[in-house]
Amino acid sequence: MKPGNILVVDDEQSQREIMALILRSEKYEVDLASTAKETVNKFQNGEYDLVLTDLKLPDTEGLGILQQIFRSNPLACVIIMTAHGSIDSAVEAMKQGALDYLTKPLDREELLIAVKRAFEKISLVKENNRLRQQLQEKFHVSNIIGDHPRMQEIFAVVKKISNSTATVLISGESGTGKELLARAIHFNSARKSKPFQAINCAAIPETLIESELFGYEKGAFTGAANRRIGLFEAADGGTLFLDEVGDLNLHLQGKLLRALQEKKIRRLGGSDETVIDVRVIAATNKRLDQEIKKDQFREDLYYRLNVISIQMPPLRERGTDIPTLVSHFIQKYNRNTGKQIGGVSREAMRKFLEYSWPGNVRQLESSIERAVLLCEEDVIGAGDLPPEICRLPSPLNVLGLELPPEGVSLEDLERELIYKAMEQSDWIIMKAAKLLGLTYKTLQYRLEKHGIKRPDLIASNEAIKTPEKV
Repeated sequence: MKPGNILVVDDEQSQREIMALILRSEKYEVDLASTAKETVNKFQNGEYDLVLTDLKLPDTEGLGILQQIFRSNPLACVIIMTAHGSIDSAVEAMKQGALDYLTKPLDREELLIAVKRAFEKISLVKENNRLRQQLQEKFHVSNIIGDHPRMQEIFAVVKKISNSTATVLISGESGTGKELLARAIHFNSARKSKPFQAINCAAIPETLIESELFGYEKGAFTGAANRRIGLFEAADGGTLFLDEVGDLNLHLQGKLLRALQEKKIRRLGGSDETVIDVRVIAATNKRLDQEIKKDQFREDLYYRLNVISIQMPPLRERGTDIPTLVSHFIQKYNRNTGKQIGGVSREAMRKFLEYSWPGNVRQLESSIERAVLLCEEDVIGAGDLPPEICRLPSPLNVLGLELPPEGVSLEDLERELIYKAMEQSDWIIMKAAKLLGLTYKTLQYRLEKHGIKRPDLIASNEAIKTPEKV
């Protein structure tokens, strides 16, 4: 059925027909019912936007019809019609979920105004549901770009923990997508229909952040003209994301710890405590274990936050995701600018892959946005990239290498580079990994792959085996 469908329920035929005539004159689609049983049957089998029903029906009493409708569909939209002597019942119906009520005898204009107002509310509810669905789809784990094994490990953890109430601590450099991951945890949880509130603890002055988190009562301080709820109360039933939690001062850390332990907060200037049901996800680009040693972060709060720990890798450690991210951001800014950039040149992609990305994914996105705006060709060239990326010399130039006419074996070249890095690092894998821009595990795997061993260890092994051969 088309939007604008109304089911009119009244046991008096004349009343049903008059209402149907009025509503059809305004182009509404109208269906009729005379009993509670007929209403429920039609409601279950049809798609009605609105039910307009009398409270008094021959086969039900009081609010029975309303209860039966809501059992069939808890989200049903209902307007109650009642006689003047039953206003109390109408008010009770509103408490139980009815949108509005009308008193009999009905006035034509009042009926149309009430129905129009109901459809405006219905439209808002549908739009909110649509936007909420879009948010859920946008922040679904499968929509976050990350094919690298470390990202896949993180996604697996997110799927396991989303429906728990445990606090989560997300660590990582700025721009690695900590808030994006926090939103993914929220929108993949049972709390997804409840609020997601976020605050950057480093961006708000210390004098204001306490009132932002906990709210305040009227007169709590100069300028507090009215009571205001804080983010803990605003996020009730949902999730509160505390970005850069390591920047909170010790006083606020204590108040945060108490809120997490007691699940209660007290507004500034208030004496009453408010019970809260909030899941806290915190993020930081600091090493909180080191901050504890410097007496800058409370150890008890650290363990309260760090129930689930997630470490976001910097972009330079998941370079295999760069081409996919580049393609994604080009499509995004094509839509924003109306352009049709088809991709990037080989030279531009090489620059992207060679760059260290200190600003991580956020910096990559900004670079693509700039390139799309400046690009005058079908593909982004190296000249469209920011200067700091274009100035980056080729690794071949840095090493002073020239490719011979007959070419080289990439496998042999990799083995030689790894061997040189290990020699330069005194055969300490962690140091060599940093020289090569690899993770410890990746370099360890490649050492085994190429059979690279420390020379003195090889000599030692051979000395042990010699007597067996004699």
